[in-house]
Amino acid sequence: MDLSHSPYDPLTPVPADQRAFAPRDAFALWFSLGIGLLVLQAGALLVPALSLGEAFAAILVGSLLGAGLLASVGVVGADTGLASMAMLRPSLGLRGASVPTLLNVVQLVGWGSFEIIVMGEAADALATSALGVTLPYAWTILFGALATAIAVAGPVSFVRRFLRAWGLYLILGAAAWLTWRLLADHDLAALAAKPGTGGMSFGGAVDLVVAMPLSWLPLIADYTRFGRSPAGMFRGSALGYLIANIWFYGLGAAYALATNGEGTLVVALATAGGGLALLLILLDETDNAFADIHSAAVSTGTVARVPVPYLALGFGVVCTLIALVVPMAQFQDFLLLIGSVFAPLFGVVLADHFIVRRRAIDLGQIDRVGGAYWYAGGWRIAGLAAWGLGIVTFHGVTALLPNLGATLPALLVGAIAFVAISKLRH
Repeated sequence: MDLSHSPYDPLTPVPADQRAFAPRDAFALWFSLGIGLLVLQAGALLVPALSLGEAFAAILVGSLLGAGLLASVGVVGADTGLASMAMLRPSLGLRGASVPTLLNVVQLVGWGSFEIIVMGEAADALATSALGVTLPYAWTILFGALATAIAVAGPVSFVRRFLRAWGLYLILGAAAWLTWRLLADHDLAALAAKPGTGGMSFGGAVDLVVAMPLSWLPLIADYTRFGRSPAGMFRGSALGYLIANIWFYGLGAAYALATNGEGTLVVALATAGGGLALLLILLDETDNAFADIHSAAVSTGTVARVPVPYLALGFGVVCTLIALVVPMAQFQDFLLLIGSVFAPLFGVVLADHFIVRRRAIDLGQIDRVGGAYWYAGGWRIAGLAAWGLGIVTFHGVTALLPNLGATLPALLVGAIAFVAISKLRH
């Protein structure tokens, strides 16, 4: 493969004749990305603090909110044909967009490393359970190399050659098997009757659920820019992610309550007849790491003029090395920190794109110094100030009104502040 060849520059709109994704492609990709071992682990964090009924309610509310926001940002990518970090330039300025780009690269390296860690640990748990052999470092290197290879190949190849052809059906079969084993082996009514022990508010639980789709907000346009129509990308992305997020957060909560938190969730499932299903989900988990590595490369490509495949190769190596030396830890705080930064940011982006600019963008100015999106020396004060107010709102609500949930207030403050400041400046 010629790694110097990058057919889609992050700052160049994908041409209409090369936009290959139909709604079913968006559904397949985001259903697959919404299913994963980390989603199961996140669902397990909701109990026993909440009862199972309260957890399911929080999962439903958070998934509806998160999937709707995710798909709405996807529309911006389909409208412009630009990569995620490139489409921030009209809202924040050419230089202002470099701030969230840097934060995004850092969080993507973190997510990519997390994914490789959890894949290595899950594979080792399955191998130990089935064969009595433990080779954790070998599994980590294997999955790191696989995710990197897919990231170098690019999203169109992965979705159309693997997911749409047969991968989606394997994932559905694995999810159905885990669900059937839960219903066959456990009394769901008895689990639902257990009261919550406290320690997490309903609003905090919604924030934890919505944090997972929010973690994908800075990535989705990297894929919907290949979409044939904005409406199709919205429908496919929203429906695919909504179903997957509800399903796997729910499974994670139910299984965690059923196993009383004994050992890791992966080990508990592997020893309870779910080994084959976990193996299929483990293989699917590679696409999550691929998305993190690929989008880290695309984001970096908006500020460093290096071909995306080269960058993907480099980030894949970095994520694998981190996975080899950093132990897996509870990532609840990491999820919530991501929400505090990116929820208000994309409140600003959505308000700018749909309300202020009414979906109009001058693509010829997206990389022009001194052009329409240069603003004050490359910085758009209205966008940066509104984003900052949204972040302050998130942490203020978290500290003073923890039962409310901070995601939606922060996003709304960012959006409303941006519209208000923009009107005052005209």
